[in-house]
Amino acid sequence: MTEPSGVGPLLGSGRTADVYALDGRRVLRRYRDGSDTAGELAVMTHLAAHGYPVPAAWAGGTPGELVLERLTGPTLRDALLAGSFAPEAAGELLAELLRRLHAVPARVGADPAHRILHLDLHPENILLAPRGPVVIDWATAAEGPPGLDVGMSVLIMAEVVLALPAGPAAAARTVLSSLLRHLGGPGDLAAARALRAANPTLGTAEVERLDAAVAVAVTAATAAVPGPGGGRG
Repeated sequence: MTEPSGVGPLLGSGRTADVYALDGRRVLRRYRDGSDTAGELAVMTHLAAHGYPVPAAWAGGTPGELVLERLTGPTLRDALLAGSFAPEAAGELLAELLRRLHAVPARVGADPAHRILHLDLHPENILLAPRGPVVIDWATAAEGPPGLDVGMSVLIMAEVVLALPAGPAAAARTVLSSLLRHLGGPGDLAAARALRAANPTLGTAEVERLDAAVAVAVTAATAAVPGPGGGRG
């Protein structure tokens, strides 16, 4: 693949964007459909001002580009697969990052109950940098009720449980159970499922797996967060 003029080598590709090296301190995130990054930049700037762990970010040369701080370290997903981060601790970290995010006031919305939502916060979007965990990939960020964001993270982790072979799936299930226990519940799974189903980057098989993922999440929530008078025995 030919690298675009003026930037370094391709470092990675996601569902919607490619990331290129610029220098030792910065990378360029370029959306393949040219999506405007102004909103993403505004959200990250707002979060950074409130002390939330995001990469430093600057406007790119075109609306579809974003310049980001170049961070080193594995993603939480990679650390889990390598066995260097315990699944129980991963669920606790994910819950902590969600709680911290939802403590930041909304940037533009008038509803006092609304907060900034990541809507794709899972282990692959948490980078274990030398300065601590950093949340990346804010393309899906919006404002709304925190329960939707919680439900989305829980649903995505349930999808991971279904998608992995037995060994890694058991670790993912532990992450999910820990996340639910530290959050105290699964959030708004119905709203998360509806939003997830409308995601154009999901394949047909992924959409068809959503109902099963909701069932996994509900079962895990019942076990992790017993109702009044319940217990784990």
